Amino acid sequence: MAAQYGAHEVMELHEVLTDTIDGINQFELYRPYAKDPQLQTIIDRHIQFMVQEYNNLVSALNQQGIGMSGTGYRTPRTNASMSPTYGLNNPAPQTPNTSPQEMNDQDVASGMLGCHKASAMMRMIAAQEIANPQLRRMVQQCAVNSSEMAYETFQYMNQKGYYQVPTMKEMTTNTVLNTYQPAQMPLTGQPQAPTQQQFQ
Repeated sequence: MAAQYGAHEVMELHEVLTDTIDGINQFELYRPYAKDPQLQTIIDRHIQFMVQEYNNLVSALNQQGIGMSGTGYRTPRTNASMSPTYGLNNPAPQTPNTSPQEMNDQDVASGMLGCHKASAMMRMIAAQEIANPQLRRMVQQCAVNSSEMAYETFQYMNQKGYYQVPTMKEMTTNTVLNTYQPAQMPLTGQPQAPTQQQFQ
């Protein structure tokens, strides 16, 4: 009987599923500390989506990924069009809490953001080791979903002033960005191999 999955594939899927369980558990721990109804709604929506995503992935593995596709996370329309606020406005000093009783909405949202960002990176790396095309697409979609939930969390934090976006002077920004110019394509349309003379 031929193997259904490669060794790297199995271990990466194990990591993705474990990370998903850890994320759900982490958000369940955060939930009681969230006081803002808007943040509570975001946490509940993320937990529900992560559980659904976990179940979809487990179902795909049990069915060998046949006919399964990842579901995309959709930020509610009211949040999706929000533009970030740029610049610093008297940011508060940051220090670690000394007890769980000090946890507040900013701490909860920051923990959520870190969890989603780490999951997005880990899942995209994992996708590179998955040979089964349907499972690969599912894990890629999982990475995109984590990125979308991270951005929704960032939007909430930015709106509340918890995550301020530092900027540079306009001249510095323009100088850095204008350093990059369009590349010229070789006449043949194909990259040219270096000649022997170029190596001497």
